[in-house]
Amino acid sequence: MGLTRFQRAVPEGRPKGRKAGSALLVLPLIVMFALATVTLGYVAYVLWPRWPAAVSADAPSLPIIVAGASFNIPPAAIRASVQRRAGTQERVDLAFKWPSLDPPHPQDRVLEERLFVTITGAGTTLPPADRLKVIYPRYVTADLQPAPEGLTSHAFRDSTPYQGEDLLVDAAAPERFAVRCSRDRGPRTRGTCLYDRRIGDADVTFRFPRAWLDQWRSVATSIDRLIATLHPGGPGDASTPALPARSISQ
Repeated sequence: MGLTRFQRAVPEGRPKGRKAGSALLVLPLIVMFALATVTLGYVAYVLWPRWPAAVSADAPSLPIIVAGASFNIPPAAIRASVQRRAGTQERVDLAFKWPSLDPPHPQDRVLEERLFVTITGAGTTLPPADRLKVIYPRYVTADLQPAPEGLTSHAFRDSTPYQGEDLLVDAAAPERFAVRCSRDRGPRTRGTCLYDRRIGDADVTFRFPRAWLDQWRSVATSIDRLIATLHPGGPGDASTPALPARSISQ
């Protein structure tokens, strides 16, 4: 059969023209998509968090001021790279190997062998001495708890701000050593202790595993030595008064 009048009127090359026009419309979309991908990749590269660069263990200490108190801090012990600068800061977070008290190596992840230290402004909080004398006796139970030799331990009552923690102090000299400790809750959740010292208007908080209390005298001595290194200008606040027995039973 021959071609109809309508079929003869349609040019044979027209479908090809449509395909070429569609390709021209898609090309700008491909270019725009590629540019957007490159832009997003660059932004992700800039904003992606990175592990702080390693710092030599023998790098000179940085003079840092927190709440008006001066400290000499080895940069390798500073946990956040943004805090590795001299001058005034609101807070500094540190870590030291135990028992050497050397700054840790960046690739070492054995957290059980770390003494963590936080230095921050005291603000309106009471000094550790006043907390031990005035605040804690309101919340502890009267009964003594099992404790390592040389320490006395009182549990904080339920429904108090310190529920689930214990207060342990040097039985002979509470002004030397007093800590608040959480309890072990299985092999993967170990109890930790907080030991506070006041230096000028700065609070220095030491955090370590509760298991270290078996050698608490060594811990106390090492913390004193570390404070003398970080703050060579003075001993800080060590005037924690004895915790009255009558107050404990209240």
